[in-house]
Amino acid sequence: MVKCKICNSDSNFFDKNIVLKKYEINYFICSNCKFIQVENPFWLEEAYSDAINSTDVGYVYRNTRLAKVLNLLIYFSFNKKAKYLDYGAGYGLFVRLMRDYGYDFYWDDLYCENIFAKNFELNNLTNRSFELITAFELFEHLVNPICELEKMLSYSGNILISTDLYPKSNPKSNDWWYFGLEHGQHISIYNIETFKFIAKKYNLKFYTNGKNLHLLSNKNINNYFFKLLGFYYLYISRRPLSPVKTLLNSDYELILNKMNSEN
Repeated sequence: MVKCKICNSDSNFFDKNIVLKKYEINYFICSNCKFIQVENPFWLEEAYSDAINSTDVGYVYRNTRLAKVLNLLIYFSFNKKAKYLDYGAGYGLFVRLMRDYGYDFYWDDLYCENIFAKNFELNNLTNRSFELITAFELFEHLVNPICELEKMLSYSGNILISTDLYPKSNPKSNDWWYFGLEHGQHISIYNIETFKFIAKKYNLKFYTNGKNLHLLSNKNINNYFFKLLGFYYLYISRRPLSPVKTLLNSDYELILNKMNSEN
């Protein structure tokens, strides 16, 4: 029996599969909060030979549309003059975009080079209190989610998260792309019940679009407004503003097929 890394309840065997085309791993699902985890992610050093995996063709588009959504959320629900932090900020593109919008955003990432937001690193600040932290496409990578969450909460009582919730159709790891078997970086999968447990544990309010955008907050946010933002995010995610059909999905398939043919 494996203990859940979120609520410490018993986790039962969920599935078995192969990551990075060579390592057999086991997934376990929590009997209480439905969090899905791997038992021992021993392959991560190899998985992170590149901080941003090669199949992540949506990196630029995801950051630009998240910036549009957050611009609206901050403008109507948070202090526009406060400091903000992008946690696990990657190359710093999102920080640069938000600073371009006029918000005092800062960068922090232990594993990736800051390319676009140089001179705006967390380490340069003495006051590390923030109005809100963003953690985009991060939580699914965390080995110890609660430890990282508590570190974030030491900086702010508001955390905006993007990570795909485990679908109600209950797919196995072969049937849902978000398990990321080809790159091996997604080791923590969240159910809506997982975030509800976290919010209750830390006395936070929980807002979600029910799919991939979630807010843990010590503020009272208009729930209807957040849902509208969440639906807007889903809409622009599916419909890139272009007169021709996006190549995002076909590029992902092309890279995936190339990786499969090389092994």
